[in-house]
Amino acid sequence: MRPEHLPLLRTPASPTLHGDLLLVGVSAPDVANGRYGGRLHRIGVDGTAARPWSQGERDSRPALSPDGRWLAFLRAESESRPQLVLQPVDGGDARRLTDLPLGVADLVWAPDSTRIAFTARIPEPGRYGTPVETGAEAPKPDAEAPRRITREDYRIDDVGFRRDRHVRLFVVDVPDASGEPTEPVELTDGRCDVADPAWTPDGGHVLFSAPRELDLEPTRHDDVYAVSSDGGEPVLVLRSSGAAGRLTVLPDGTLLFIGNTFEADDSAAQSEGLWTVPVRLDGSTPSPRRLTDLSVDCERSAGRPVVVDGAALVAVRDRGAVHLCRVPLDAEELPLDQLPVVLGEHAGVLAFTAQGGRIAAVVSTPDSPGEVVVVDDAGTRTVTDFAAELRGTGLRPVTELSGTSADGHPVHGFLVLPAGPGPHPVLLHVHGGPFSFHGWKFFDEAQVYAAAGYAVVLPNPRGSAGYGYAHGRAVVKAFGSKDAEDVLAVLDVALTRPECDAERVGVMGGSYGGFMTSWLSAHHGERFRAAWSERAVNAWDSFAGSSDIGSHFTDAYIGADVATQRDRSPLTYADRIRLPFLVMHSEQDWRCPLEQGQRMFVALHRNGVEVEFLLFPGEGHELTRGGKPQHRVQRLDAVLEWWSRHLKSTG
Repeated sequence: MRPEHLPLLRTPASPTLHGDLLLVGVSAPDVANGRYGGRLHRIGVDGTAARPWSQGERDSRPALSPDGRWLAFLRAESESRPQLVLQPVDGGDARRLTDLPLGVADLVWAPDSTRIAFTARIPEPGRYGTPVETGAEAPKPDAEAPRRITREDYRIDDVGFRRDRHVRLFVVDVPDASGEPTEPVELTDGRCDVADPAWTPDGGHVLFSAPRELDLEPTRHDDVYAVSSDGGEPVLVLRSSGAAGRLTVLPDGTLLFIGNTFEADDSAAQSEGLWTVPVRLDGSTPSPRRLTDLSVDCERSAGRPVVVDGAALVAVRDRGAVHLCRVPLDAEELPLDQLPVVLGEHAGVLAFTAQGGRIAAVVSTPDSPGEVVVVDDAGTRTVTDFAAELRGTGLRPVTELSGTSADGHPVHGFLVLPAGPGPHPVLLHVHGGPFSFHGWKFFDEAQVYAAAGYAVVLPNPRGSAGYGYAHGRAVVKAFGSKDAEDVLAVLDVALTRPECDAERVGVMGGSYGGFMTSWLSAHHGERFRAAWSERAVNAWDSFAGSSDIGSHFTDAYIGADVATQRDRSPLTYADRIRLPFLVMHSEQDWRCPLEQGQRMFVALHRNGVEVEFLLFPGEGHELTRGGKPQHRVQRLDAVLEWWSRHLKSTG
């Protein structure tokens, strides 16, 4: 795979199922137009070829109604925001149900298929292209009124300022075939962001997750509330022991949710489990019951629990894989090794659904960003081949690495080797997070680097997710210690292989991986020829006050003591860095703000280091995964040019 193959990354998402009708949204980077295109596809559950269902250029999030008569989905036309669209399944035009300035986010059908609940960001008048008064002209961004900020949590990366455009909950009626769409009814008042709406079985209420006390004070806790589907004051349903979300309400009124537990604001690296609690609408809050123990870490991004045959399906992270597992509804803190795995061996489950005893999931593997897999009485089968053209570019296999760290702790990671016997120059690539992981899911960067002739080492040091509670928490107040030892230990395992050239090793990574790149360059620089550090945390003292998560993240992982923060900051040791060093950052990164890259670049430049600063305009923290397609291509080109200069690959 080469950088110009980025448009071949066709990724299905949001599977929806009713009987034999299975639909997914399929998106891909559109480099020419600088955006991500997407259409809905019908998937043959028997393996017949997938075919387009919708004709829009940017259609996504399909959801079939419970009675199977309607399809709701999101459609963005031209440069507009996605709006809620409704289409009869048996034929007919798609009709737009909303016209909201910032578009629609999540959507969920009422049990009787007559209404849809959805969430949307609603701006204050006079901001984000809206007029101050009806009929007036909307001010340009630089002419908006000043923001009066009184809390630290006033912005978030890849969204921007958030307290002037909270996510609100709405309900809209489904019009009949000839009727005109009705105006959506707002169920919340905009005092806080809400998420993950779910209907009660009788359709009388909609549940949602929201910050504790509806965000009256800053908090890391998310609780669950219910509001009448006709409107009214929210009622507390669950006071969680941490943060609760991904809600599913069972026919008997029981709530299933994904959540964790933590004391005060110490929410770092907390395993996400499956929980249950009775739904009561009288303001009483029964204690929830945890169905999985701390060894189980659910993947929220894969979706909410789905019940099949007396068990809940959830996605679970495990040693680089994301499995789809069954959790019996009567379980009591079931451990990971007792969870039956449905899908995900040497793979990553990205999304899933089930209906009528049939399961449909989107599964990513080392050679595919995602394919649709169906599980039913006929067996388990992959029913799409979206990555066929991508595989034709020559993808490389993924190999596991296992070894022992300096203190005897077992380490684990992955290796992607180029074609040919080598020895190949080596790229040590550290993931972000740190509570994330490298694994069996498709990783475009590793494939691009391997195709260019580099052996790519992907370590999962202590602090990574998917290895148990203690492993994830091991670097709390210990950044740059055990984790650095683990990263080097995985590298050493790779360097025992004859395909890897121990004399030509580079180190790179983003976010936490950028921190580790800077840290290793200062403390173990003799092991590397050069470094590529992007969107890094380089100075905790300034990060604590400039990042959107700075104060609570720094307190949790480093501590509030400024002397300790500086001791754990790569910038403090910039004078030790002598190897060629590239700083990459995005101008609009609010997670690891631009000043983190600027300060490191200036320090190294003043020290006479061979240093470069690559700065991407208009991008946030997620450039490598969701940035403008042309910027992603340009970044990959720049990475390859840098390593060609310093590791002299002949691939």
